[in-house]
Amino acid sequence: MIYLLEDDDSIRKLVLYTLESQGYQAEGFSAPSAFWQAMRTQLPQLILLDVMLPEEDGLTVLKKLRGSGHTMPVILLTAKNTEYDRVLGLDQGADDFISKPFGMMELLARIRAVLRRTTPEKKTPEYCVGPLRVIPAQRQAQVNGQDILLTHKEFDLLLCLAEQQGRVLTRDQLMDRVWGIEADRENRTLDVHIRTLRVKLGEAGSLIETVRGIGYKMGAHA
Repeated sequence: MIYLLEDDDSIRKLVLYTLESQGYQAEGFSAPSAFWQAMRTQLPQLILLDVMLPEEDGLTVLKKLRGSGHTMPVILLTAKNTEYDRVLGLDQGADDFISKPFGMMELLARIRAVLRRTTPEKKTPEYCVGPLRVIPAQRQAQVNGQDILLTHKEFDLLLCLAEQQGRVLTRDQLMDRVWGIEADRENRTLDVHIRTLRVKLGEAGSLIETVRGIGYKMGAHA
């Protein structure tokens, strides 16, 4: 969610239309009182903040935001373009500064840049069990640092087991996750893939344990 605090109706409507057309959720406010009320209900991911506002100016709003511990990025929108105003806004805790009049493409580029800088990068988990390392982001498996060549289904099966290390997964659960709910439960596809996986993983193959009458699990030690 992006909040826009802008008292100019035409600018507010244009910015909101542009943001929503680009897939962003956005809400606009013409006065700080409405903005503060919304802040009590939902916190935005980013705030676009006009400097010249009724009730209280944007720099005061920004100071209150930072003083109350809110850390979401703020981009100041203002007709003022002096170095003093820019420095003052940045010193108050603004993440960027864009002068009016501005183009919508420039605004979108600034928003994307600020979000890239301020949004923590999500790290895809990796799974390490003994000598085995499973890297989902790269669809890669390694044993003692050496890449293991797996088919698509072999990797999916290994990943299911690694994600649930120590937990027994039934045959049906594994079939559903790797082959889909329409897969034939009566054939030996799962057993064949397990056997092939064990061979390809070498010394790490013993990590895949058979739980008789139930299914398989990824053990803790090879």
